[in-house]
Amino acid sequence: MASANIKDVKRRIKSVESTMQITKAMELVASSKLRRAKERAAQSQPYFNTLYSTMKNIANDSGFKGIVTDLKERHALVIAIAGDRGLAGGFNHNVLKLSLERIKALESEGFKVSVMPVGKKAVEFFHRYNYPVYMEFMQVAETITAYDCIELSEQLVKKYTRGEFGAIELCYTTFVNTLSQVAKSVRVLPLSFDEQTEDKDDKQKDENGGKGYKAEVLYDPSPEEVFKLLLPKYVAGIYYGAVVDSYAAEQAARRTAMESASDNAQEMIDNLSLLYNRARQAQITQELTEIVSGSIKNSD
Repeated sequence: MASANIKDVKRRIKSVESTMQITKAMELVASSKLRRAKERAAQSQPYFNTLYSTMKNIANDSGFKGIVTDLKERHALVIAIAGDRGLAGGFNHNVLKLSLERIKALESEGFKVSVMPVGKKAVEFFHRYNYPVYMEFMQVAETITAYDCIELSEQLVKKYTRGEFGAIELCYTTFVNTLSQVAKSVRVLPLSFDEQTEDKDDKQKDENGGKGYKAEVLYDPSPEEVFKLLLPKYVAGIYYGAVVDSYAAEQAARRTAMESASDNAQEMIDNLSLLYNRARQAQITQELTEIVSGSIKNSD
């Protein structure tokens, strides 16, 4: 009986050790991908910030607040960005839960909602819930470039300007740090800017602390035309930035999950090893007792 128990414990130890080797390997892979993903996300920020600042300045300087659409019907699009793989803790669950909340909020405003899932998990999720799918993308996060987003953004802007979409929202997970990733939603269209503010770079102060001047910008042929020209690039920048940011967050979440799984596996191995040693000790004690008992009987 004890021998059978020892074999079972030993088999479980080997099984957990094999699992821990897999989780360790996945942790190392996620760490490697995370480093590259963080670099790519950081490189995308200056481009988007410049576009946003330019469009905001046009809106503030000219009073042009964006494109007003003549809605054919109240139809909205929700872009949900999740991962292509699991084993990343609550990464996929959190962003998909947020997407459902935003869909219900838009429906309460009277919109008919279509979804554009990005990532295998998002595609599977919305097919399961039978939501109308506008377009779907899988296995794109690791290889996507800013140029890949231009064609899609131009198509979305055209549909928005024609009134086929009254609102476009984006749900994704932003990378805060290695241990923290936050699901968030962004209203892509219609655009909304804060009240007119002046950036520090646009100010010049004299020695007495007085406000200096701000250069006047002329837009050719007009602020409206420049705004319309930049709008698809702006939407492409938001979409690309969200995809690469979400990919970095996914790798961070997977690395944390696999590190936790490896630690749990090691703790289980330690407990099983203790149980194995106790069972082995009990078996040895039993064998010694049997030997001593046999020796006493023979001496009698």
